[in-house]
Amino acid sequence: MYSVGLDVHQRRSSLEILDPNGKRVNRLEVRGPWPKLIEQVGRLPRPFSICFEASCGYGHLYEQLARHAEHVAVAHPAQLRLIFRSKRKSDRVDAAKLAKLLYLGEVPQVHVPDKDVRQWRASIEWRQALLGRRVRAKNQLRAMLRTHGLAASAPKSLWSKKGLAWLAEQPLEEFEQLRREMLLDELAEVNRKLALVERHLAKVAARHPGVALLRTIPGVGIRTAEAFVAYVDDVRRFARVGQVGAYFGLVPCQDSSADVRRLGHITKDGPATVRKLLCEAAWQAVRRSPSLRARFERIAGGKPDRRKVALVAVAHHLCRAMAAMLRSGACWSERT
Repeated sequence: MYSVGLDVHQRRSSLEILDPNGKRVNRLEVRGPWPKLIEQVGRLPRPFSICFEASCGYGHLYEQLARHAEHVAVAHPAQLRLIFRSKRKSDRVDAAKLAKLLYLGEVPQVHVPDKDVRQWRASIEWRQALLGRRVRAKNQLRAMLRTHGLAASAPKSLWSKKGLAWLAEQPLEEFEQLRREMLLDELAEVNRKLALVERHLAKVAARHPGVALLRTIPGVGIRTAEAFVAYVDDVRRFARVGQVGAYFGLVPCQDSSADVRRLGHITKDGPATVRKLLCEAAWQAVRRSPSLRARFERIAGGKPDRRKVALVAVAHHLCRAMAAMLRSGACWSERT
Protein backbone atom coordinates (compact mmCIF):
# COMPACT_ATOMS: atom_id res chain seq x y z
CA MET A 1 0.00 0.00 0.00
CA TYR A 2 1.22 3.49 -0.86
CA SER A 3 1.60 6.06 1.92
CA VAL A 4 0.63 9.64 1.08
CA GLY A 5 1.46 12.67 3.22
CA LEU A 6 -0.70 15.72 2.59
CA ASP A 7 0.08 19.25 3.73
CA VAL A 8 -3.19 20.97 2.94
CA HIS A 9 -4.16 24.64 2.68
CA GLN A 10 -7.13 26.46 1.18
CA ARG A 11 -5.43 27.37 -2.11
CA ARG A 12 -2.30 25.25 -2.23
CA SER A 13 -1.41 21.73 -1.10
CA SER A 14 1.60 19.41 -1.23
CA LEU A 15 1.59 15.62 -1.50
CA GLU A 16 4.41 13.17 -0.80
CA ILE A 17 3.91 9.61 -2.07
CA LEU A 18 5.88 6.66 -0.70
CA ASP A 19 5.82 3.16 -2.17
CA PRO A 20 5.18 0.02 -0.04
CA ASN A 21 8.92 -0.04 0.79
CA GLY A 22 8.91 3.52 2.13
CA LYS A 23 10.74 5.08 -0.84
CA ARG A 24 9.49 8.26 -2.44
CA VAL A 25 7.94 7.71 -5.83
CA ASN A 26 6.40 11.12 -6.47
CA ARG A 27 5.94 14.61 -5.09
CA LEU A 28 3.03 16.78 -6.22
CA GLU A 29 1.99 20.39 -5.82
CA VAL A 30 -1.70 21.19 -6.25
CA ARG A 31 -2.66 24.82 -6.77
CA GLY A 32 -6.33 25.49 -6.28
CA PRO A 33 -9.20 24.89 -3.81
CA TRP A 34 -10.08 21.60 -2.20
CA PRO A 35 -12.21 20.22 -5.06
CA LYS A 36 -9.16 20.34 -7.31
CA LEU A 37 -7.11 18.62 -4.60
CA ILE A 38 -9.70 15.84 -4.27
CA GLU A 39 -9.65 15.42 -8.04
CA GLN A 40 -5.87 14.99 -7.96
CA VAL A 41 -6.07 12.54 -5.05
CA GLY A 42 -8.46 10.44 -7.11
CA ARG A 43 -5.68 9.91 -9.66
CA LEU A 44 -3.14 8.54 -7.17
CA PRO A 45 -1.97 4.91 -7.52
CA ARG A 46 -4.14 2.43 -5.62
CA PRO A 47 -4.36 1.26 -2.93
CA PHE A 48 -3.11 4.07 -0.71
CA SER A 49 -3.53 5.52 2.75
CA ILE A 50 -3.29 9.25 3.34
CA CYS A 51 -2.45 11.45 6.31
CA PHE A 52 -3.03 15.17 6.88
CA GLU A 53 -2.91 17.53 9.83
CA ALA A 54 -6.12 18.52 11.60
CA SER A 55 -7.20 22.11 10.92
CA CYS A 56 -10.36 24.07 10.13
CA GLY A 57 -12.72 21.91 8.07
CA TYR A 58 -10.83 18.67 8.67
CA GLY A 59 -14.06 16.69 9.05
CA HIS A 60 -15.31 17.61 5.56
CA LEU A 61 -11.90 16.92 4.03
CA TYR A 62 -11.73 13.56 5.83
CA GLU A 63 -15.04 12.48 4.27
CA GLN A 64 -13.93 13.56 0.80
CA LEU A 65 -10.59 11.74 1.02
CA ALA A 66 -12.22 8.61 2.43
CA ARG A 67 -13.98 8.14 -0.92
CA HIS A 68 -10.64 7.38 -2.58
CA ALA A 69 -8.23 6.18 0.12
CA GLU A 70 -8.19 2.84 1.91
CA HIS A 71 -7.39 4.63 5.16
CA VAL A 72 -7.37 8.30 6.19
CA ALA A 73 -5.37 9.38 9.24
CA VAL A 74 -5.85 12.85 10.73
CA ALA A 75 -2.79 13.88 12.75
CA HIS A 76 -2.90 15.85 16.00
CA PRO A 77 -1.12 19.19 15.33
CA ALA A 78 0.26 19.71 18.85
CA GLN A 79 1.72 16.22 19.06
CA LEU A 80 3.26 16.58 15.62
CA ARG A 81 5.18 19.60 16.83
CA LEU A 82 6.61 17.49 19.63
CA ILE A 83 7.76 14.86 17.13
CA PHE A 84 9.23 17.19 14.51
CA ARG A 85 10.99 20.24 15.93
CA SER A 86 12.89 21.43 12.93
CA LYS A 87 14.18 24.80 11.79
CA ARG A 88 13.57 23.74 8.19
CA LYS A 89 9.86 23.92 7.52
CA SER A 90 7.94 24.10 4.28
CA ASP A 91 4.88 22.51 2.74
CA ARG A 92 6.98 19.87 0.97
CA VAL A 93 8.94 19.03 4.11
CA ASP A 94 5.75 18.76 6.18
CA ALA A 95 4.14 16.48 3.60
CA ALA A 96 7.23 14.26 3.60
CA LYS A 97 7.20 14.00 7.39
CA LEU A 98 3.53 13.07 7.43
CA ALA A 99 4.14 10.39 4.80
CA LYS A 100 7.00 8.91 6.85
CA LEU A 101 4.93 8.85 10.01
CA LEU A 102 2.09 7.17 8.14
CA TYR A 103 4.43 4.54 6.68
CA LEU A 104 5.87 3.80 10.13
CA GLY A 105 2.41 3.67 11.73
CA GLU A 106 3.32 6.41 14.20
CA VAL A 107 0.71 9.06 13.37
CA PRO A 108 -0.77 10.66 16.53
CA GLN A 109 -4.34 10.47 15.30
CA VAL A 110 -7.35 12.50 16.35
CA HIS A 111 -10.90 11.23 16.51
CA VAL A 112 -13.06 12.36 13.59
CA PRO A 113 -16.78 12.38 14.52
CA ASP A 114 -19.49 12.05 11.93
CA LYS A 115 -21.21 15.04 10.35
CA ASP A 116 -24.15 15.16 12.78
CA VAL A 117 -21.87 15.25 15.81
CA ARG A 118 -19.72 17.96 14.21
CA GLN A 119 -22.84 20.05 13.65
CA TRP A 120 -23.90 19.43 17.25
CA ARG A 121 -20.53 20.65 18.50
CA ALA A 122 -20.72 23.69 16.22
CA SER A 123 -24.12 24.66 17.63
CA ILE A 124 -22.76 24.33 21.20
CA GLU A 125 -19.81 26.57 20.35
CA TRP A 126 -22.11 29.08 18.63
CA ARG A 127 -24.19 29.32 21.79
CA GLN A 128 -21.01 30.04 23.75
CA ALA A 129 -20.12 32.80 21.28
CA LEU A 130 -23.58 34.35 21.73
CA LEU A 131 -23.17 34.19 25.50
CA GLY A 132 -19.90 36.06 25.15
CA ARG A 133 -21.61 38.79 23.13
CA ARG A 134 -24.34 39.09 25.75
CA VAL A 135 -21.81 39.38 28.58
CA ARG A 136 -19.93 42.11 26.71
CA ALA A 137 -23.14 44.10 26.14
CA LYS A 138 -24.12 43.83 29.80
CA ASN A 139 -20.65 44.85 30.96
CA GLN A 140 -20.74 47.94 28.75
CA LEU A 141 -24.14 48.92 30.10
CA ARG A 142 -22.97 48.51 33.69
CA ALA A 143 -19.85 50.57 32.92
CA MET A 144 -22.10 53.30 31.52
CA LEU A 145 -24.08 53.37 34.77
CA ARG A 146 -20.90 53.62 36.84
CA THR A 147 -19.59 56.42 34.62
CA HIS A 148 -22.69 58.53 35.27
CA GLY A 149 -23.03 57.66 38.96
CA LEU A 150 -26.18 55.57 38.48
CA ALA A 151 -24.84 52.19 39.55
CA ALA A 152 -25.83 52.61 43.21
CA SER A 153 -29.47 53.30 42.37
CA ALA A 154 -29.78 50.49 39.83
CA PRO A 155 -32.24 47.70 40.72
CA LYS A 156 -30.80 44.33 41.70
CA SER A 157 -32.63 42.60 38.85
CA LEU A 158 -31.24 44.93 36.21
CA TRP A 159 -31.80 42.49 33.33
CA SER A 160 -35.45 41.82 34.10
CA LYS A 161 -38.20 43.68 32.23
CA LYS A 162 -38.52 46.23 35.03
CA GLY A 163 -34.77 46.67 35.26
CA LEU A 164 -34.38 47.19 31.52
CA ALA A 165 -37.27 49.67 31.57
CA TRP A 166 -35.54 51.60 34.38
CA LEU A 167 -32.28 51.57 32.41
CA ALA A 168 -33.99 52.93 29.29
CA GLU A 169 -35.51 55.86 31.26
CA GLN A 170 -32.32 57.19 32.84
CA PRO A 171 -31.31 60.72 31.72
CA LEU A 172 -28.07 60.65 29.73
CA GLU A 173 -26.26 62.86 27.27
CA GLU A 174 -27.17 62.65 23.60
CA PHE A 175 -24.43 60.26 22.51
CA GLU A 176 -24.79 58.13 25.65
CA GLN A 177 -28.50 57.77 24.89
CA LEU A 178 -27.64 56.54 21.41
CA ARG A 179 -25.08 54.08 22.76
CA ARG A 180 -27.55 52.83 25.37
CA GLU A 181 -30.21 52.21 22.73
CA MET A 182 -27.76 50.32 20.54
CA LEU A 183 -26.57 48.17 23.44
CA LEU A 184 -30.13 47.41 24.52
CA ASP A 185 -31.02 46.47 20.95
CA GLU A 186 -27.96 44.22 20.77
CA LEU A 187 -28.89 42.61 24.08
CA ALA A 188 -32.43 41.91 22.92
CA GLU A 189 -31.18 40.50 19.60
CA VAL A 190 -28.66 38.21 21.29
CA ASN A 191 -31.34 36.95 23.69
CA ARG A 192 -33.61 36.17 20.74
CA LYS A 193 -30.82 34.26 18.96
CA LEU A 194 -29.93 32.39 22.14
CA ALA A 195 -33.53 31.23 22.48
CA LEU A 196 -33.45 29.89 18.91
CA VAL A 197 -30.14 28.08 19.40
CA GLU A 198 -31.21 26.57 22.72
CA ARG A 199 -34.45 25.39 21.16
CA HIS A 200 -32.43 23.62 18.47
CA LEU A 201 -30.04 22.15 21.05
CA ALA A 202 -32.95 20.83 23.08
CA LYS A 203 -34.21 18.92 20.03
CA VAL A 204 -30.79 17.41 19.39
CA ALA A 205 -30.26 16.50 23.05
CA ALA A 206 -33.63 14.73 23.16
CA ARG A 207 -32.31 12.24 20.60
CA HIS A 208 -29.37 11.24 22.82
CA PRO A 209 -30.26 9.18 25.91
CA GLY A 210 -26.84 9.88 27.40
CA VAL A 211 -27.86 13.50 28.03
CA ALA A 212 -30.81 12.46 30.20
CA LEU A 213 -28.59 9.94 31.99
CA LEU A 214 -25.96 12.54 32.92
CA ARG A 215 -28.61 14.97 34.16
CA THR A 216 -29.26 12.60 37.09
CA ILE A 217 -26.01 13.97 38.58
CA PRO A 218 -26.72 16.78 41.09
CA GLY A 219 -25.72 20.10 39.55
CA VAL A 220 -25.36 18.84 35.96
CA GLY A 221 -27.84 20.55 33.66
CA ILE A 222 -28.70 20.05 30.03
CA ARG A 223 -25.96 22.38 28.74
CA THR A 224 -23.17 20.51 30.55
CA ALA A 225 -24.59 17.08 29.73
CA GLU A 226 -25.04 17.78 26.02
CA ALA A 227 -21.55 19.28 25.66
CA PHE A 228 -19.96 16.29 27.41
CA VAL A 229 -21.84 13.75 25.26
CA ALA A 230 -21.12 15.67 22.05
CA TYR A 231 -17.38 15.93 22.61
CA VAL A 232 -16.89 12.44 24.04
CA ASP A 233 -18.96 11.07 21.13
CA ASP A 234 -18.10 7.37 21.60
CA VAL A 235 -16.94 6.76 25.16
CA ARG A 236 -15.50 3.38 24.16
CA ARG A 237 -12.74 5.08 22.20
CA PHE A 238 -11.14 5.74 25.60
CA ALA A 239 -9.46 2.67 27.08
CA ARG A 240 -10.04 3.95 30.64
CA VAL A 241 -12.35 6.57 32.12
CA GLY A 242 -9.27 8.34 33.49
CA GLN A 243 -8.27 9.22 29.92
CA VAL A 244 -11.41 11.33 29.56
CA GLY A 245 -10.13 13.73 32.23
CA ALA A 246 -6.87 14.11 30.32
CA TYR A 247 -8.82 14.64 27.08
CA PHE A 248 -10.60 17.63 28.63
CA GLY A 249 -7.38 19.02 30.15
CA LEU A 250 -8.39 18.53 33.80
CA VAL A 251 -5.24 16.65 34.84
CA PRO A 252 -2.16 18.45 36.19
CA CYS A 253 1.06 18.90 34.26
CA GLN A 254 3.71 16.50 35.51
CA ASP A 255 7.47 16.88 35.69
CA SER A 256 9.01 13.86 37.38
CA SER A 257 12.55 12.57 37.52
CA ALA A 258 13.99 9.90 39.83
CA ASP A 259 12.39 10.44 43.25
CA VAL A 260 11.26 14.00 42.49
CA ARG A 261 7.63 14.38 41.38
CA ARG A 262 6.27 17.81 40.55
CA LEU A 263 2.67 18.52 39.62
CA GLY A 264 1.72 21.86 38.13
CA HIS A 265 -1.39 23.54 36.77
CA ILE A 266 -3.90 21.56 34.73
CA THR A 267 -2.93 21.00 31.10
CA LYS A 268 -6.04 22.74 29.66
CA ASP A 269 -5.92 20.45 26.63
CA GLY A 270 -9.02 19.67 24.63
CA PRO A 271 -12.24 21.68 24.25
CA ALA A 272 -12.29 24.66 26.61
CA THR A 273 -16.10 24.89 26.44
CA VAL A 274 -16.62 21.53 28.12
CA ARG A 275 -13.95 22.25 30.73
CA LYS A 276 -15.67 25.54 31.59
CA LEU A 277 -19.09 23.89 31.86
CA LEU A 278 -17.73 21.09 34.03
CA CYS A 279 -16.23 23.61 36.46
CA GLU A 280 -19.53 25.52 36.59
CA ALA A 281 -21.39 22.26 37.22
CA ALA A 282 -18.90 21.37 39.97
CA TRP A 283 -19.95 24.45 41.97
CA GLN A 284 -23.58 23.37 41.80
CA ALA A 285 -22.70 19.74 42.54
CA VAL A 286 -20.78 20.71 45.69
CA ARG A 287 -23.89 22.49 46.98
CA ARG A 288 -26.29 19.64 46.14
CA SER A 289 -24.36 16.39 46.60
CA PRO A 290 -23.15 15.31 50.08
CA SER A 291 -20.43 13.05 48.67
CA LEU A 292 -19.06 15.71 46.32
CA ARG A 293 -19.22 18.33 49.07
CA ALA A 294 -17.21 16.03 51.32
CA ARG A 295 -14.63 15.52 48.56
CA PHE A 296 -14.40 19.28 48.02
CA GLU A 297 -13.92 20.01 51.73
CA ARG A 298 -11.35 17.25 52.13
CA ILE A 299 -9.21 18.60 49.27
CA ALA A 300 -9.65 22.25 50.28
CA GLY A 301 -8.69 21.43 53.86
CA GLY A 302 -10.33 24.60 55.13
CA LYS A 303 -7.81 26.78 53.26
CA PRO A 304 -9.33 29.54 51.10
CA ASP A 305 -6.46 29.41 48.60
CA ARG A 306 -7.19 25.74 47.88
CA ARG A 307 -10.86 26.17 47.00
CA LYS A 308 -10.15 26.54 43.28
CA VAL A 309 -7.88 23.50 43.37
CA ALA A 310 -10.62 21.54 45.10
CA LEU A 311 -13.21 22.72 42.60
CA VAL A 312 -11.13 21.54 39.63
CA ALA A 313 -10.60 18.21 41.40
CA VAL A 314 -14.36 17.84 41.79
CA ALA A 315 -14.82 18.73 38.09
CA HIS A 316 -12.27 16.03 37.22
CA HIS A 317 -14.13 13.53 39.41
CA LEU A 318 -17.40 14.50 37.73
CA CYS A 319 -15.79 13.97 34.34
CA ARG A 320 -14.66 10.46 35.26
CA ALA A 321 -18.03 9.64 36.78
CA MET A 322 -19.87 10.85 33.68
CA ALA A 323 -17.68 8.72 31.43
CA ALA A 324 -18.29 5.68 33.63
CA MET A 325 -22.04 6.31 33.55
CA LEU A 326 -22.06 6.53 29.74
CA ARG A 327 -20.07 3.30 29.57
CA SER A 328 -22.29 1.36 31.98
CA GLY A 329 -25.65 3.09 31.45
CA ALA A 330 -26.15 3.40 35.23
CA CYS A 331 -27.67 6.48 36.83
CA TRP A 332 -25.88 8.60 39.42
CA SER A 333 -25.67 7.40 43.01
CA GLU A 334 -23.88 9.00 45.94
CA ARG A 335 -21.50 6.03 45.97
CA THR A 336 -20.31 6.84 42.41
